[in-house]
Amino acid sequence: MDANMVIKKPPSSSSSHEEIMMLKVKAAMRLVLMAVFLGSLLMWIMMPTNTYKLDWLPTIRSKTNSTYFGTEGATLLIYTFPVLFIAAVGCVFLHFGTKLNNVSKMQSNGKNHKFAAWKQPALVKGPLGIVSGIELGFFIMFIALLVWSFATYLRNKFAKITPSSAAKNGEEVWQSKLDTAGLILGLVGNLCLAFLFFPVTRGSSVLPIFGLTSEGSIKYHIWLGHIVMTFFTAHGTCFLVYWALTNNISQMLHWEKTGVSNVAGELALLAGLAMWFTTFPRIRRKFFELFFYTHYLYILFMIFFILHVGFTFCTMMLPSFYLFVVDRYLRFLQSRQNVRLISARVLPGQTLELNFAKSLGLRYNPLSVVFINVPTISKLQWHPFTVTSNSNLEDDKLSVVVKGDGSWTKKLYHMLSSPTNNSLHRLEVSVEGPYGPASTDFFRFDTLVMVSGGSGITPFISIIRELMFMSNTPMNCKIPKVILISAFKNSSDLTMLDLILPISATPASSDMISKLQLQIEAFITREEEPKTDNSMPGLRVIRFKPHETDAPLSAILGPNSWLWLGMIIASSFVIFLLLTGIITRYYIYPIDHNTNNIFSSSWRAVINMLVLCFCIAMIASVAVFWNKRQNAIEAKQVQNMEQGAMGSPSSYHDMELESLPHQSLAQAINVHFGGRPDLKRMLLGSQGSSIKVLASGPKRLRNEVAAICSSGSADNLHFESISFTW
Repeated sequence: MDANMVIKKPPSSSSSHEEIMMLKVKAAMRLVLMAVFLGSLLMWIMMPTNTYKLDWLPTIRSKTNSTYFGTEGATLLIYTFPVLFIAAVGCVFLHFGTKLNNVSKMQSNGKNHKFAAWKQPALVKGPLGIVSGIELGFFIMFIALLVWSFATYLRNKFAKITPSSAAKNGEEVWQSKLDTAGLILGLVGNLCLAFLFFPVTRGSSVLPIFGLTSEGSIKYHIWLGHIVMTFFTAHGTCFLVYWALTNNISQMLHWEKTGVSNVAGELALLAGLAMWFTTFPRIRRKFFELFFYTHYLYILFMIFFILHVGFTFCTMMLPSFYLFVVDRYLRFLQSRQNVRLISARVLPGQTLELNFAKSLGLRYNPLSVVFINVPTISKLQWHPFTVTSNSNLEDDKLSVVVKGDGSWTKKLYHMLSSPTNNSLHRLEVSVEGPYGPASTDFFRFDTLVMVSGGSGITPFISIIRELMFMSNTPMNCKIPKVILISAFKNSSDLTMLDLILPISATPASSDMISKLQLQIEAFITREEEPKTDNSMPGLRVIRFKPHETDAPLSAILGPNSWLWLGMIIASSFVIFLLLTGIITRYYIYPIDHNTNNIFSSSWRAVINMLVLCFCIAMIASVAVFWNKRQNAIEAKQVQNMEQGAMGSPSSYHDMELESLPHQSLAQAINVHFGGRPDLKRMLLGSQGSSIKVLASGPKRLRNEVAAICSSGSADNLHFESISFTW
């Protein structure tokens, strides 16, 4: 057995009581979170109505209006507090879930697949991509919320526009209605903006509560982004037309002391349009760097948006942006540390495996993702890669596979594979993450069928390694049969199958493969027969000599990261309320007296933004500094393990990979030349009462697999698309 592998014992009877208590606490927290979520949703539904405007909001303001918060108090209570409460309590919920994760694996064998039919693809081809029944249902409900809000606002506000009311403003009725329609478009756009940042908050606790991951939710960010900019563009266009028709085009240059600032709104719209233009697929694919750098305009967009509408109105969309800022600052702190890159496996077909040292306490699930920055290639670009290692099999290492498909990855491959770079002893690398699912459901199925194309195989390597580990533990856990169907262009890409085994593979790895019911069907689509020449370079390992300042990759908030994140969210928000309350009471209130007509709205917004950023930075920095001590201890342990395994850390060299455990892996591989796999026959012919089908790779491949699973020809196929569209 590999010395680095940790064998987890099955839970004893003495711990069963604690597990039962945690399950009860989780159930109670789930009810509380659901109640708060439904209450918050109700407020969004009621917001356009006269009941909310004339009854509910005045009542709440009468109870919250004070010299400390003014009119902001009501909107903070209605819109900001519930979501941040869900995020903070959700962290505790996820912490308990992490503790119970291994137990759930043992108890998850069975046929309990809730909402299985709803999780099947409902749409396969179209502008939305592969969409499940649940996703389509929520998308329709969200569109219904937008239509309801727009129609209700329109009906209530148009009812107040009469010839006499328009004449008082020196306008005709249609001009007043155009002005009002522009305002309503902005209000509905703000509703969309309230959800825009949730999918891109990588370390958020909100997404995992609903069973989502950030990398899998990027499509929701794309959908929301298009809707937001459609509403905001229509909002700005309406006012431009209105000003032009009423001979008030000079309004474009107005920056009011109180109320809405037109100039700030126009600057925000310009920044948004620049981002929106580069997001369309043709432009994004052809000019990715333009898309990447233009997206940093979100900073200007948010600053000028807040200056445009004022901070009181922004409390409606504040929660998602607040959580995004927390996550972004933690990512910034993690990215400041260079990570110890200890080795690389160089494969034919412009493929690399990078192996980083990691702290012993860093745990992650299969399908996790890290973001990598190599300053010698680009100081600003961060690229996502699937983690192929398993934190149970490899306690002190984390691996990713890099395929040379773009300019950045090709430069990296050339840097490490070129014979002229044999003197490269160290590569400076920074890493953010890992980010991934809070739990997995692979053990609920009899069979796992994983379909990949090209580098799409990389997410499945981590799953196979997880199953290898679980098949060699004393846990009473049924391991599903695994069928891997991989399509490659050339036979040189077959070396990617060697990455299924860790770089530290030992004879024990051979036992793991033999115990796992693994069947690999590899298809070479552009070659009719095996190549007989031996000119193709083999798999090669390069070992590096890390600098003493390079540290093992570790969780920025330590092993109890969910609890620390909950503390940061709760504490920073409480301190934000205290500081803004003091500033309002002793600086703003003596000037304005809660009239909102004297003190500058822009200056108030700037103060609130600065205080918000200060509170987040202060609390997050303290939390990270506190966990640095534990990370330093684990870094020393990892360094000692490396010295024990390699002798001296200076003994770096190129070497051929030992092939001791590869014989067992080769016995599980069947190679087919000259064609694509008959996916319909292979999927429908799979044995098992419940079959999990995962597809990763080109869009065409994923669409084909989704269409087969949703065709109704087999009820036992449960589809999931693995798509990383960062």
